[in-house]
Amino acid sequence: MSPTVVSASWLPAAVATAEGGEGGFNTPGVANFWWPVIPFDGTGPWAVTRPALVLLLSVGLLAWFYVGATRKLTVVPSKNQFLVEGSYNFVRNTIGRDIIGSKDFLQFVPLLLTLFTLILVNNVFGIFPFIQFPTMSRVGIPIVLTLIVYITYHAVAIRRKHGVLPYFKSLIPPGLPGWLKPILFVLEFLTYFVIRPLTLALRLFGNMLAGHLMLLVFIVGGEYLLLEGDNLFLKFSGVLSFGFSIAMTFFELLIEFLQAFIFTLLAALYISDAVSEHH
Repeated sequence: MSPTVVSASWLPAAVATAEGGEGGFNTPGVANFWWPVIPFDGTGPWAVTRPALVLLLSVGLLAWFYVGATRKLTVVPSKNQFLVEGSYNFVRNTIGRDIIGSKDFLQFVPLLLTLFTLILVNNVFGIFPFIQFPTMSRVGIPIVLTLIVYITYHAVAIRRKHGVLPYFKSLIPPGLPGWLKPILFVLEFLTYFVIRPLTLALRLFGNMLAGHLMLLVFIVGGEYLLLEGDNLFLKFSGVLSFGFSIAMTFFELLIEFLQAFIFTLLAALYISDAVSEHH
């Protein structure tokens, strides 16, 4: 994240005028993540936003890359073909086959590969120059991805259990006392229909929002100290803040990869549970 780009877009919102007319610094917050590009109703909530455009851009880039790299496959792969094969084999073998199992995993590899690459690219956009916005920091997008996972999960589970009623019955392990069955059914129902999808979406959203806010605080705060500081110590603190933001950018890159991996891994775990004959 370059200070020049951040200065143009974030500093006016961060350096505000206090009530008494004195200049002050307002820390960036979640309100700064609402970036309408094409509003539909003036200043209302309906608009084509920057994260929506970034998401569409990522879909176009991924489609162009995968189609172009696989159009002419060769025995000795090109660089693009090598990247495609590497990403596919990583998701296929490390996540799909090892988690779901060699019997059922292959049909879910396209979904898992799409989730992993889409989330990873959009996460990396959070530190990519001139874009610098993690799409998954808008909670609606992780929710949609989670809904896709859970529609798949429940559809597979219902098909494996041969109907909705047998599927619900399978939530209760056999051999339990009658008085315990309603309690366990409620707990299992909440786990599979509420807690799992909620935590899957919020984990990705929370990490991307918090990481981007942290970078913004150090970059915008460093710029404010450098420009508005009235002594050498404050200006030096601004330089240190910029240096720390660079180090945290590399750490954020690691988090972005891990969050894409964890989301895809958990999706595979839940699908594995659905295809299992023991549940």
